[in-house]
Amino acid sequence: MSPTLRALVFFVLFSGLGIPVVASAQAVPAPPAIDAKSYALLDYDSGELIASLNPDLHVEPASLTKVMTVYVAFDEIRQGRLHLDDPVLISENAWRVSMDRDESRMFLDVGSRVKVSDLLRGIIVQSGNDACIALAEHIAGSQAAFVDLMNQYAKTLGLTDTHFADVNGMPDANHYTSARDLVILARALIRNFPAEYKMFAERDFTWHKIHQDNRNGLLWKDPSVDGIKTGHTESAGYCLLSSAIRDGRRLIAAVMGTKSWAYRESASLELLNYGFRFYETDRVLGPEAPVATVRAYKGATTQVGVGTLAPVYLALPAGSRAQLAVQPQITQKAIAPLSAGQSLGQATILLAGKPIKTVPLVALRDVAAGGFWRRLIDTIRLWLGW
Repeated sequence: MSPTLRALVFFVLFSGLGIPVVASAQAVPAPPAIDAKSYALLDYDSGELIASLNPDLHVEPASLTKVMTVYVAFDEIRQGRLHLDDPVLISENAWRVSMDRDESRMFLDVGSRVKVSDLLRGIIVQSGNDACIALAEHIAGSQAAFVDLMNQYAKTLGLTDTHFADVNGMPDANHYTSARDLVILARALIRNFPAEYKMFAERDFTWHKIHQDNRNGLLWKDPSVDGIKTGHTESAGYCLLSSAIRDGRRLIAAVMGTKSWAYRESASLELLNYGFRFYETDRVLGPEAPVATVRAYKGATTQVGVGTLAPVYLALPAGSRAQLAVQPQITQKAIAPLSAGQSLGQATILLAGKPIKTVPLVALRDVAAGGFWRRLIDTIRLWLGW
């Protein structure tokens, strides 16, 4: 008997007996075969990896290091300690390091003053090592002090396989990251600095009448791509951290250690296309949609909604939304006074009948204490177990 016929007989027999038949989740093809040291493809809203190869392998980030350099600068701006129009004095150190090594640079002049906004574009678009050092010295006094900041930010963001030794990404045994950490960093960058992130979509930048194109060729190949950064050294290979948004849904890809600049682009685009084609992002829970309403004992109101204060997103196989179910489990009595966010239980999210995620459930709003008689009556109810 063929698999199709067997499935049909199964459906007819069991549905005729009144036994519910749960369809299985739609099968997703295997991710593309990417010739790289590692890669990670992240669904932005859910924060879930939907495809990966050696995502936690320690790899050299090369110039992808500069994403953290820029992240620190953006956060300094957010906290009011740095401004886009601030003039930065260009030290001989910032100029000489790039000149001596013939590295990618913005072509800054010693002793000149350059606005922070221009240095940021020099880093993001032109991948200027001189701009990185100049900005690091301006913010922290020295490159070493700034690197300490970078490592502090890495810990705060939960980058468990990352350590920085400089602001540019030159080869160093103590300078490493992972594909997973890079997509986590990129997600934080986009979420925390949406206005500043737009710089990563700029295709070119001219400084001192020297025009340089953004090294991220995907900006020309796919209009949905709006960043992020390329990297290359002989030991690191060709790397690309990219992001695209289509129909309001964003994916982030990190491809590490490929053999050419052209292949890092085609591999990244292949991953992004795979994620958009075979997965969808669904908002399952959120404050506007309680999963249960429970009795609020001793409260000014008698009921309170239970759910999550923050949206819960899931990356699911395309077309499987109808197979989602949420099972709430209330484990705590809701006894006023209640505060929004107070733990009351948990919910299990199922796909085609199989548990895929468990999330805490909380009270969705405050409930003030009720009057004397309400408190007395509910005290009796609780005592009797009603």
